[in-house]
Amino acid sequence: MIRHSFKKNMRRRTGYDYIVVGAGSAGCVLASGLAKLAPTLKIALLEAGGNDAYQPWVHIPVGYLYCIGNPNTDWLFKTSACKGLNGRSLLYPRGKVLGGCSSINGMIYMRGQTEDYERWAALSQNPDWKWSRCLERFKAFEDYHRGSCSMHGSGNQWRVEKQRLRWDVLDVFQEAANEKNIPKTEDFNTGNNEGVGYFEVNQRSGWRLNTRQAFLSPVPANVDIITDTCVHSLLFEEGSDSKCKGVKAINERNGEHSIIEINEARHSQVILSAGSINSVQILERSGIGNTNVLQKVDNGRGIKTRVELKGVGENLHDHLQIRTVFRVSNLDTLNTTSASLWGKFKIGLEYAVHRSGPMAMAPSQLGCFTKSSREHTRPNLQYHVQPLSLEKFGDPLHEFNAFTASVCNLRPTSRGSVHITSSDITTHPTIDPNYLETEEDKKVAAEAIRLTREIVLSTNAFRKYQPTEALPGDKLLSDDELSKAAGDIGTTIFHPVGTCKMGHIDDDTCVVDGKLNVIGTKKLRVADASIMPFITSGNTASPSMMIAQTLVENLTMELNQ
Repeated sequence: MIRHSFKKNMRRRTGYDYIVVGAGSAGCVLASGLAKLAPTLKIALLEAGGNDAYQPWVHIPVGYLYCIGNPNTDWLFKTSACKGLNGRSLLYPRGKVLGGCSSINGMIYMRGQTEDYERWAALSQNPDWKWSRCLERFKAFEDYHRGSCSMHGSGNQWRVEKQRLRWDVLDVFQEAANEKNIPKTEDFNTGNNEGVGYFEVNQRSGWRLNTRQAFLSPVPANVDIITDTCVHSLLFEEGSDSKCKGVKAINERNGEHSIIEINEARHSQVILSAGSINSVQILERSGIGNTNVLQKVDNGRGIKTRVELKGVGENLHDHLQIRTVFRVSNLDTLNTTSASLWGKFKIGLEYAVHRSGPMAMAPSQLGCFTKSSREHTRPNLQYHVQPLSLEKFGDPLHEFNAFTASVCNLRPTSRGSVHITSSDITTHPTIDPNYLETEEDKKVAAEAIRLTREIVLSTNAFRKYQPTEALPGDKLLSDDELSKAAGDIGTTIFHPVGTCKMGHIDDDTCVVDGKLNVIGTKKLRVADASIMPFITSGNTASPSMMIAQTLVENLTMELNQ
């Protein structure tokens, strides 16, 4: 059971050594790691959402369908209209429940590529972010199904398992990719993820594993988990614009305001782990950000600047997936398998008895990493291949047999932003991902669609299944036509990063330094996907956890000094 410590009439809570804001992928790892430093330390873990134990769909892999768009588990953010998406706006799911996005995401275990972390280390001038050191942190919280080796750890909290299913259509895609010189792989997590194979997932015996279950079950005695509590802003010591001492929060169930404070010990910290959207909002509501942005809040009434940091809310980038769809003949897909009541019954029965089959599916099952053209020295495309198709997320499956090969540019050069427009926590920020802004991103999008066509339409593996292109449409041929089509069918793959960019303190676009201190402040840090200066070449959940693990190591050293 989750041990709640919020009391209805309590307005002030003091004496914490660490306040962690956000009980998501990074926050749960942080709270667990901090609790182990010393039994005398007292940690508050604040979560705006509720208890995941009361949300049964969180724990069933296919339950993401009922968690995304659900106000009990999702913030329900939406982007502004994007020029690169031909004026479309997108739903922008973010987890609002214990476990955060690890409670609603695709469960795919992915670290990224060696060069990703080498770039972080170079930009921050901190060797702690080099691949060799990050690899050891990944291993430190991993429980890999094949056991420990030079690349993997075992016996730790974060279980990594093989998927409990296979589909003929996915096996055919794998064979087709092999024909195009993309090798088979059983491990995408060695630092070089080139290849094609089934994704490994964060599940335990067919159930979703989120970070609350993995790291905070049972809850350590020195951790207070405070749910339904949304942080409005940061508190600073009287007479100081920079020394953080706590947070102001509002209970979302009863509207009660609270003040939660750290003690005066040298090591005490407030740590934002609220994600790439919410960490920005908390900073800006606290007067930390770009003065030009803060002056426009609340219809020009503005927020007084406490610390000028121009980079807060900038550098937003994400993996835009281009959802190509191909019809096939004589090859079963979930479209028709689940179309009848008998089919649905068999799917439910298989999961109930064996914890396998479609209900155990991650949203994407087969992965593929490759290069869009020869000019790239390492894979710059990632495929998420699914044995199903639909017009858009939330729509019913097509009535014909088809599969989806979503492909994304792993290292987009387009950059967007997220900023508050109101000091009211119920007002969502303006989120502008600015997809497909650069010519390079448009070029890679066109190359990605062409490569997908080659894999599906010009290989022996698929020929006997008579594939035809349903999306974006085989009449689109030129770069301009294909990049416009990418804007029509592209959508987020739920990997927003970068809005509290890490770097060197001399770089005025950065928000945190190489040890994740918020520049220009004391006792305040950020540890979540927002600190990524460049997005990792793959799914971002486990890298966010590794960021938290890195901060735990830094705080351990500080505590012992």
